[in-house]
Amino acid sequence: MLIQFGQALSAYFYEVFVAKFDFWLAFGLIAQLLFTARFLVQWISSERAGQSVVPMAFWFFSMGGGLMTLIYGLAKREPVIIIGQGLATLIYIRNIMLIMKNRGRASKTIDNRAS
Repeated sequence: MLIQFGQALSAYFYEVFVAKFDFWLAFGLIAQLLFTARFLVQWISSERAGQSVVPMAFWFFSMGGGLMTLIYGLAKREPVIIIGQGLATLIYIRNIMLIMKNRGRASKTIDNRAS
């Protein structure tokens, strides 16, 4: 049973990643890698700062990866991706706009408001 499961899983991955490989699969994988990079950027920045921080690069990786994933969803006609990434991309853009507008001022957090 375990051997059959392994063979079926191997066949599945071969079909998904090799047999059906095309431009859009490569585009989608790059989009996911770009989107995932935002977590690495945030983690490294937080480790360097010694506290949890969200650097500007996080938002640019979010926007870039989200926008590419949205394009992928539109091309593949995937409503779940279109709705999710469409709304998320608007939020990323808005966050970047707010950061740019308030550049130079201290970022407002719950801790800063309480003091």
